[in-house]
Amino acid sequence: MARRDENRAFVEAIARGLDVLRAFSPGRPTMTLTEVADAAGLARPTASRILYTLESLGYVRSKDGSHALTPRVLELGMTYVQSMNLWDIARPHMEALSTATGNSSSMAQLDGSDIVYVARVAVPKIIALAVSIGTRFPAPATSLGKALLADLSDDELRTVLAEPSRAGVVARWDPTHDELVVALDEVRAQGWALTDEQLAPGIRSVAAPVRGRDGRAFASINVTVHAAETPVSILLEQYLPLLLDAAGAISADWTAYQSLPQTQRDRSF
Repeated sequence: MARRDENRAFVEAIARGLDVLRAFSPGRPTMTLTEVADAAGLARPTASRILYTLESLGYVRSKDGSHALTPRVLELGMTYVQSMNLWDIARPHMEALSTATGNSSSMAQLDGSDIVYVARVAVPKIIALAVSIGTRFPAPATSLGKALLADLSDDELRTVLAEPSRAGVVARWDPTHDELVVALDEVRAQGWALTDEQLAPGIRSVAAPVRGRDGRAFASINVTVHAAETPVSILLEQYLPLLLDAAGAISADWTAYQSLPQTQRDRSF
């Protein structure tokens, strides 16, 4: 396999290890060595050595010729969230929002053309798609994604959408660039985004951007409901005002946190 970056500082072994971790997905949580090698684009001996290393470190579990990730992989994503102190700041507001609405609330950030969930307060309900920290969905079909995409310039939007989705999920709504621009203009004008079963059947949600000190949206939060039990009117008339309040409070707290000297940030949480 050819090196993907000729810079001497690039560590190919680390890149291949991450390729193996990303090869696992909700659709294939358990794979044989051959399947891992094929999915990661690696030779079998290379994939075997990487799996052995990951198993030794506790990130992979192997049994009877099959391999699966362990919960320890969650540490990788949570380290990012915790290093920002974002969860500590967002949690009380998201918990209050979830309690007030009786529904789940999530926070996501953009990663290429996908959103990635970085925080969540869940209410036990049966929905079409399982969501946890680290879950990826195509951004255009989600309220969280629309709230973030609407903050981008047209050049930034084209750059983001040029990256292939790595979500492994086919959304019900796959807009053309022009269709998406029209939808994002509406989101930009109203300050919030609605998705009504565009990602998957039964999933309806509304989201608002969370902004930092520079005024840019660096994350978004939502309220998600089951379409069969909560009409759009309830979502917009009762839950949206609560969501906007929560997004504003998180933005204010995050801006205040960013304004602290580094020494005070370290002592804040």
